[in-house]
Amino acid sequence: MLVLVVGGAGYIGSHAARALKRHGHEPIIYDNLSTGHSGLAAGFEFITGDVFDTAKLQPLLRRVDAVMHFAAHAYVGESVENPRKYFHNNLLGGLALLNAVLDSPVRKLIFSSTCAVYGTPPSVPITEEMPRLPVNPYGVTKLMFERALEAYEPAYGLRFVSFRYFNAAGADESGEIGEIHDPETHLIPSAFEAIHGKRPALDIYGDDYPTPDGTCIRDYIHVTDLAEAHVAGLEHLAHGKSLEANLGTGRGHSVREVLSTIERLTGKHLPQRVTLRRPGDPAELVADPRLAQKALHWKAHRSLEDIVSTAWKWDQGRAQR
Repeated sequence: MLVLVVGGAGYIGSHAARALKRHGHEPIIYDNLSTGHSGLAAGFEFITGDVFDTAKLQPLLRRVDAVMHFAAHAYVGESVENPRKYFHNNLLGGLALLNAVLDSPVRKLIFSSTCAVYGTPPSVPITEEMPRLPVNPYGVTKLMFERALEAYEPAYGLRFVSFRYFNAAGADESGEIGEIHDPETHLIPSAFEAIHGKRPALDIYGDDYPTPDGTCIRDYIHVTDLAEAHVAGLEHLAHGKSLEANLGTGRGHSVREVLSTIERLTGKHLPQRVTLRRPGDPAELVADPRLAQKALHWKAHRSLEDIVSTAWKWDQGRAQR
């Protein structure tokens, strides 16, 4: 299948492109490089373009069979400080892409959503039946696009998959692609920056949560497992069924557990300090992934150790380039 991977020069999109290729599909990467990196798209047909550029999108959409939509701004804090940017790109840009899809023969779309649509859940693990009550503009924009997909399906015959990611982490096992964010906010690469002296210490945002060691618990899913789910989602759509599903492992790890794993696997001292909690951070976010497992015949197989070791391999390879 020929697939347009919008935002395919970013972290998750680039891993999805590789997974598509491994499974015999042909990805075309489309990215405006505002946060993506052309190096992550190496080896693929790559078009520089924006989701608002429907004139550029139209001929591409006539070529492909499906679209994967990864293009979004994704900093929660920034979305609070500058919601205009998030509503413009994530919602209006997403709708521009969606309407361009409707004006083409394509009727299959996979959307990169987030567990942030749930806000602070009433309990864990989080199931798809729980209320979607986002607590920040980033989550709101993702939810609004989910609502658009839900409305477009019966009206226009669009078939879609919305994947609600938990904490994507790790890197491709080859060490050739991985996380590149500026600024870096994800826990594991931020820890590597502290190891390398690029920041004085890793900030632990609160150690007084109602968890076994006082730090937040999150469901970390290896980015390659996440990418494999997108391929399974594409195959699912071939049968004409839409799906909204969590992508996680079903197991949580605390911040301190992740940091001790990093120190153990890298053999490096990780300077760290406890600071104040971040407003709105729930104590625990863990997925119930059973719907995705059942519908897609998919499961996350890689462990926290796999996540850290592949991320470290990518980090070390970048330092040597």
